[in-house]
Amino acid sequence: MGCAVLLWCWLLLGCSWGPRPPGVCAAALSTATYVLDDAGGLGRQFDGIGAVSGGGATSRLLVNYQEPYRSQILDYLFKPNFGASLHILKVEIGGDGQSTDGTEPSHMHYENDENYFRGYEWWLMKEAKKRNPKIKLIGLPWTFPAWIGKGENWPYDYPDVTAYYVVSWILGAKRYHDLDIDYIGIWNERAFSSKYIKLLRYTLDKHGLQQVRIVASDRLWEPISFVLLLDSELHGVVDVIGAHYPGTKTVPNALLTKKKLWSSEDYSTFNDEVGAGCWARILNQNYVNGNMTSTIAWNLVASYYEELPFGRCGLMTAKEPWSGHYKVEAPIWITAHTTQFTQPGWSYLQVDGQLEGGGSFVALTDGLGNLTIIIETMTHNHSQCIRPLLPHFSVTPQKATFYLRGSFYMVQTLQVWHSRLGFESGNSSLFQQLHPVKAWKGSFSLYLNVDEVYTLTTLKTGQKCGCPEPPPPQPFPSNYKDDFNIRNPPFSEAPNFADQTGVFEYFINSSDPGDHVFTLRQVVVQRPITWASDADQTISLIGNFQWVNMTVTCDIYIEKQRDGGVFIAGRVDNGGIYVRRTKGVFFWVFADGTYRVTGDLAGEEILMKGLSGVRDNAWHTLTLNIQGTSASGLLNGYPLWENVTVSKPSNGWAAIGTRSFEFAQFDNFHVEAS
Repeated sequence: MGCAVLLWCWLLLGCSWGPRPPGVCAAALSTATYVLDDAGGLGRQFDGIGAVSGGGATSRLLVNYQEPYRSQILDYLFKPNFGASLHILKVEIGGDGQSTDGTEPSHMHYENDENYFRGYEWWLMKEAKKRNPKIKLIGLPWTFPAWIGKGENWPYDYPDVTAYYVVSWILGAKRYHDLDIDYIGIWNERAFSSKYIKLLRYTLDKHGLQQVRIVASDRLWEPISFVLLLDSELHGVVDVIGAHYPGTKTVPNALLTKKKLWSSEDYSTFNDEVGAGCWARILNQNYVNGNMTSTIAWNLVASYYEELPFGRCGLMTAKEPWSGHYKVEAPIWITAHTTQFTQPGWSYLQVDGQLEGGGSFVALTDGLGNLTIIIETMTHNHSQCIRPLLPHFSVTPQKATFYLRGSFYMVQTLQVWHSRLGFESGNSSLFQQLHPVKAWKGSFSLYLNVDEVYTLTTLKTGQKCGCPEPPPPQPFPSNYKDDFNIRNPPFSEAPNFADQTGVFEYFINSSDPGDHVFTLRQVVVQRPITWASDADQTISLIGNFQWVNMTVTCDIYIEKQRDGGVFIAGRVDNGGIYVRRTKGVFFWVFADGTYRVTGDLAGEEILMKGLSGVRDNAWHTLTLNIQGTSASGLLNGYPLWENVTVSKPSNGWAAIGTRSFEFAQFDNFHVEAS
């Protein structure tokens, strides 16, 4: 037989299956056999595939979507046998500090304060549970309110206080939202304290939360693994070792602990085809190479302004609530290859998992006769994650023959789902159901090309569900107003404002005679225990990063006497973990009756200053006008300064904020931009 290209290759009564790689002779393909057998026992128990909302403010814009688009997005993420069908949702326990793309509010801003309706993670967990009652929930702090540290930037000096704070979040989830938290973490990517972890377990048990498991330490494999081997009491209270971005590898000490091993944060990669290749590779190889039984993506959905750090590093993209546009990216369908055909509690088969021609496979069973095999053949350049550096490897087209043994010998038919990431053609084929494959005398063969994912399964429940196309993308409205006049807001924060330091919340000003009863108030009055480099000023961004010319108007109310101050700004060029270096055009007024115009958030690059007559505890209207290379400012409708030359940055968001961590109010925000 010559080297004719055969589109479908059926040999031996259909036991050899799959498209032959174009132009490749069967004789030239590498061929290998693999045995799937449960007779000698099973491998580790599978704990599920998940994603992170938070760390931080990654779901910020999702909540503002109108129906039906918001529910469609949630269905793609959480609804079983629909899209990503996630098994796990991990959320940030908001701590009022910057945690990558913004701040998330704490349930306890101050020691005597408790509010279990702030932010959007409660809502998101309920929406996930509504779609999949079996989804596992994890909580993890990135930052903590200042009072936890009593003046120190450290949460472990008073471990009883920190444990009380975290356990109150778990209790509040149940009491106010009927949510059972399954796992709790320590402090994201920062030091752990053995004393604190033990006290956390004691506090959980004291409050009847024995079922809540502890994950530690959401950083690296070491030193937590080594410490667990030395400290038998700590070993008794930690249930899971969670490592971040492990590069599919573990360490000997982690294996010696006999604990569950998770990649408790991974992926973090731009969600194009290469991001999908990264995700496909690590979903398999975290187990094959590293014995990890759960992989959790940062982040769930890219619902934050794309120009913030790590733009579009979510499993899908939903960053335009004003238009309703969203995009179901390739990683959603790569996720489905595993999640739609497995469940937490299934077990991995004991297999080597390495394909001889490069790539990997895993096999899982529910112990009741069902079998799911997931194969990936991602090439090096098409599967690089953001971190760590990926050593070179090669993948070639290959023929793989699988022998079913043990309880799987009687399996006759496997359903087939297939994805091909099209890098050269630009046309990817994602999560397509193909003809079933027949096993003949307990074996079947597949031709595997590069950059493919196959799922072969006894389950017939898989679905690729599609909603109607969402509306087309639109830029942020160039004329945007918010008077914050809402008596019972569904969320604590005003739509589209993205807090980058501090927390800006709806506020009812009961002492006001009428014009400013409903306002937006900055409420963080002490620097939190930080995770990133929060600014010394508070700031919330809004709008379109591409804006050049704009007029920003806002009523402002300084609450802090003597040295209080607020600003409005335009052409703001930075946020997230880089918020300290933010530049723009900032128009400040202070309680001492002065004003300043600066080219930066830090207030060091002074462009103009003078007297304004502004005082604290009174409402004033600020207007900032930026046209080309010139800026001017009005106070209460009258020119205060003009003809200030501004050159850089050339574009950016609008913003509001305060001079320090201080109470201040904002009302009647309006921006007109181009």
